[in-house]
Amino acid sequence: MPGLKTFLAAGLGFTFLIGTLFIGAPSSAWAAAAPGSWSNIAPSPVPRSEVQTAVIDGKIYVVGGNTFEMENGEYTVVNDSGINEVYDPATNSWTTLSPVPRGANHTAIAALNGKVYIAGGFTERRHGNTVDWFYAYDPVQDAWQALPSLSTPRGSSAMVALDGKIHIISGRIVDADGPVSTHEVFDPATNVWSTAAPIPTARDHVGIEVVEGNIHVYGGRTSSGNSNVDLHDIYDPESDSWVSAPPMPTARSNGGFAQYRDMLFFIGGECNDGSFDDSEAYDTASGVWRSFAPLPIGRHANAAAVTGDKLYVFGGTSSCGSNGPMVENVVFTLP
Repeated sequence: MPGLKTFLAAGLGFTFLIGTLFIGAPSSAWAAAAPGSWSNIAPSPVPRSEVQTAVIDGKIYVVGGNTFEMENGEYTVVNDSGINEVYDPATNSWTTLSPVPRGANHTAIAALNGKVYIAGGFTERRHGNTVDWFYAYDPVQDAWQALPSLSTPRGSSAMVALDGKIHIISGRIVDADGPVSTHEVFDPATNVWSTAAPIPTARDHVGIEVVEGNIHVYGGRTSSGNSNVDLHDIYDPESDSWVSAPPMPTARSNGGFAQYRDMLFFIGGECNDGSFDDSEAYDTASGVWRSFAPLPIGRHANAAAVTGDKLYVFGGTSSCGSNGPMVENVVFTLP
């Protein structure tokens, strides 16, 4: 495979990089060699975390999540913000749009037929007060529509559009009970939810993308923030079944995810004495995970999106939980 190749010899930990052998290579050497580059774009109007993004007509919609207000020199978190903003890469600018009727954090998001769909979430800290709300946003009308609720309240689920329908997978109902394996499908043509094969290992805060008609779910956590997994599962809608795929090199959850250059990226994550700065991607052509230039600053609870030939990362926090909220946004490019 051209470019960067990594081979981890069992028990040896050797890393081969473009013909040169490094034994226990320092992270600085690896970062310098990892492909891709990051640069800054316009900051968010307000600090954001636990957000999600959807792309419509080249613009990136950043919806819901936590916002932060300065009080006595410190940030306080607003957990049920319905904030709805759109970033235009062509002008490097932000526009504030009609807010979600009922705000939440850790919502799931997907784009389908020119609309943005959001589902579930929490309205309190630490995955508290789970909701079952389901809305669609029409950018042309700048208006929201309430849709049939989820079968159960869930937050930090994964959602994606496939073949004209919306799939929502896993998430958690009550924080103490951990995630559920539920998999449901919404058909906008009938306005009805149906069930599909549950994910093999229940988890939340995952990455999710569609490749050649199949759904890839990767990373996530099985309970608390230190229960990150490297799992990678693929769902086939024709057989309504799941298979395992090559795991992530670094077990992570709650990072930004997007499909860029036919690779499934997972960027940042929680929590490694602060947020992860790792940027790794699954090459769908070769079936191999690759490492790329790390984030300038580690972050989690961030969102990622691709439009044009660039990968954008928005918001998040630099430390664990809601600590260190960020307005800084960055863009990643490969030669």
